[in-house]
Amino acid sequence: MLTLATTTPGEPEIFASLQGEGLSLGRPSTFVRLSRCNLACQWCDTAYTWRFEGDNRPHRDALAFDRTQNQVALSEEDVAARITALSPDRLVVTGGEPLLQGPALARLLALLPGMHVEIETNGTVAPHPALDGLVHQYNVSPKLAHSGNPADLALVPERLQAWATDPRAVFKFVIAQATDMAQVLGLQHDYAIPADRVFLMAEGRTPAELAAHNRWLAQLCLDHGLRFTDRLHIHLYGDTRGT
Repeated sequence: MLTLATTTPGEPEIFASLQGEGLSLGRPSTFVRLSRCNLACQWCDTAYTWRFEGDNRPHRDALAFDRTQNQVALSEEDVAARITALSPDRLVVTGGEPLLQGPALARLLALLPGMHVEIETNGTVAPHPALDGLVHQYNVSPKLAHSGNPADLALVPERLQAWATDPRAVFKFVIAQATDMAQVLGLQHDYAIPADRVFLMAEGRTPAELAAHNRWLAQLCLDHGLRFTDRLHIHLYGDTRGT
């Protein structure tokens, strides 16, 4: 069984859209959003995947979600059928933290031969051996200090080293202010991450916030030879589920 987030109570968050971020920005894709996360970013825009009632980890919205309304369990066969019913042949598995459900995810992907698979991860969890060979691309987003996560939980050296040496992994760093660059450049140096695999993305949940941040973020990318990524889905659909 897989534990998924929901768009509305009982309806799993499985949908077709354009990839909004990173290396595959603009590509038609099928998305599956899994529930649960081992980190707690204070600006997370999918807190409904982890900040359930009784969870006091800090979040700037201070909202607590009803687990039964925002989480649903489905068989791998059911999820595969729903994915197959959508047209894009590129699958993006996001969360939450998808790699927490590695064995079930491996069983799902085995039912989807020919599908190009991307997994979005915070970079702290190793892929299950049965899963790893089925994945074409890892979108790794290590969480910087401004996320509010303790560094010993969010930046696991052995995992960062493994991602840096895996050519399937691209790195996306969420930037809240220009001073975050010191930490990005330190991680890039310490783990010898090639510049063409590093994307910078502004923190923001509205088109106006992104537009304001993107002006100075673009210059940082130019100054340091790193890649820029926007959040296309926010511009197209706003901060909404299932988009």
